[in-house]
Amino acid sequence: MQTLAHFGDGGPGPWILLFPVIWALVIGGGITLLRRTVWRGRRGGPWGRPTVESDSPLAVLGRRFASGEIDEDEYWRRLSVLNEEFGRRGGAV
Repeated sequence: MQTLAHFGDGGPGPWILLFPVIWALVIGGGITLLRRTVWRGRRGGPWGRPTVESDSPLAVLGRRFASGEIDEDEYWRRLSVLNEEFGRRGGAV
């Protein structure tokens, strides 16, 4: 019995099974790439929000204000200096 598109008659033979596997890999790779880049920001998880590292000047300033070491006027004055020096990313502190 001759299978796989008449292998003995000059057909593609078992190599024809390779094309669906290649397409599955291409589609799976595309979906994986989209999930890791574009679609991730739309779900609204913690990866979509800009974060401040715990040792950054803005985080230290926020902790000092929250603990009561500095008052509100000093907080805003220092925050404006930090924004001028380092710039502000994303609009969130």
